[in-house]
Amino acid sequence: MNRQHYSYTHYASKDVAEGFDTLRFSGPIGRYLLAEQETLLMDAFSPLATGAGDQPLAGCSVLDVGTGTGRAAIGLARAGAAVTGVDASSEMLDVARERAAAAGVSATFDVGDAHALPFPAAHFDGAVSLRVLMHTPDWSRCVGELCRVARRRVVVDFPSISSVAAVESGVRHVRRAVGHKVESYRVMSERSVIAAFEAHGFRVAYIHRQFVLPIAFHKAVGSLGFTRGLERVLSAVGLLRLAGSPVTMVAER
Repeated sequence: MNRQHYSYTHYASKDVAEGFDTLRFSGPIGRYLLAEQETLLMDAFSPLATGAGDQPLAGCSVLDVGTGTGRAAIGLARAGAAVTGVDASSEMLDVARERAAAAGVSATFDVGDAHALPFPAAHFDGAVSLRVLMHTPDWSRCVGELCRVARRRVVVDFPSISSVAAVESGVRHVRRAVGHKVESYRVMSERSVIAAFEAHGFRVAYIHRQFVLPIAFHKAVGSLGFTRGLERVLSAVGLLRLAGSPVTMVAER
């Protein structure tokens, strides 16, 4: 894989790693996004738990691919899952280990590439990869690796090609092409991701679409009440189903 691709070089930075959580999850909207993410993951992986102990994910093993600073991994570990997080950036993993220690949870963090995961087939009950397919050089190969190492369930998310994110993505690609230092990303169709899962023996169990308007817009406004109210109206008139993004898919074998 091309290690000069921005998805490798951008995150191989101590400054980016240390500022990542503030950029993504600060403020009322950032905290809301994190809470929504944790709820989705609990719902997705709770059927895999054995019921041993008083934690909802006890007995469940999960691989977090592209774990970054470990936000998803730490939430899963706190709920009792045996979690391994991998990321191509050692700088991001340093922050993940610090955050896990501060949270008092046990999780394993190792360097690993989403295109070639260093684990045998069906090694984990489930696998999750958030905010990765949109950046990675070969997203379909990554889906194949997730399906290979997961026995039962895989969770991914991505910005929808039918959403407002498609406009922002296009602008970023143009800016990058003319020399601006900007983090570009791809938008994806639900149909193409469903087909990739089916090619590896998984079917999509359910789909969650989050917002009609861009996350950046809601963060700029900075009011959770406004966001919930406006998005409720847009959903009621059918726009969430047509243009909701990011899309989270839960696939099962």
